[in-house]
Amino acid sequence: MSATTERPIAIYYEHPDWFRPLFAELDRWRVPYVRLDAARHRFDASDGPPPYSLVFNRMSPSAYLRGAGNAIFYTLHYLAHLKRHGVRVINGYDAYVTETSKALQLALLEQLGLPHPRARVINNAAEATAAARGLRFPVVLKPNIGGSGAGIRRFETPEQLDQTAQAGALDLGIDHTALVQEFIPAADQRIVRVEVLGGRYLYAIRIYTSGESFNLCPADVCQTVGGAELVRAACPVDAPKNNLRVEGYTPPPEIVAPVECIMQAAHIDVGGVEYMIDERDGRLNFYDINALSNFVADAPRVVGFDPFARLVDYLEAEAD
Repeated sequence: MSATTERPIAIYYEHPDWFRPLFAELDRWRVPYVRLDAARHRFDASDGPPPYSLVFNRMSPSAYLRGAGNAIFYTLHYLAHLKRHGVRVINGYDAYVTETSKALQLALLEQLGLPHPRARVINNAAEATAAARGLRFPVVLKPNIGGSGAGIRRFETPEQLDQTAQAGALDLGIDHTALVQEFIPAADQRIVRVEVLGGRYLYAIRIYTSGESFNLCPADVCQTVGGAELVRAACPVDAPKNNLRVEGYTPPPEIVAPVECIMQAAHIDVGGVEYMIDERDGRLNFYDINALSNFVADAPRVVGFDPFARLVDYLEAEAD
């Protein structure tokens, strides 16, 4: 690893904690970079390309939970601006479009012929009951733009969903679009997240959860399966324990190949794909595509190496 980039790498980010390990690794190797705060940003549409060798887009669709919802749709305009000028962007416009639409993620999985939970897309809460007809209960209502499990609600019966909809208590999210989707009970209460770097397999982890929470951010995991506490370097210092447990895992080739295919089709350079096995019938389901990859906490202990070091190597190699 060497700091040979003449023009700085730009890290376009929003979350105040998730990127501390990346910044620390860039500082460690003295890689020239600038931090672009997505929540306080501007550009001139008449300007030429910015003076960066590379832009690394790390914008999160859950930013509205932290008072930075203004940056979510703005980022689409900024990435379109960069695309018009031919700027190399890691997780650029096309990737971010997929990141900010669970409806598009399902459509992509369907296009690729990959198994996924059955779902219908709605733009009005009054349509939720009709959309759920023919689906297997329980179902979840999942905002199209979420992130970190935000806004997902589970309904055990059609009656419960209908009563909530008629009471006007369904929140479709910030773009007023949501999925009514079959809930998949995970076999052994575990899901698998496969991470890619440069569109290629990097590592995978199995996360064990009680099933009561839909927030499975890898950086938030606080224990190994053996009960050892993990150092959560990308979490706030006062982050609560969440009882999530994790272990490194090597998925079979028949999983790795479609994951890489998904990322190629979505134009996602760095990200993760999550899947689970339905405990009722043993069926595999891909259910989430992420262009914002928060590497697992204490990665050297869990997967045997530091993915941030490899990420910085990748960024330097991709920079002009």
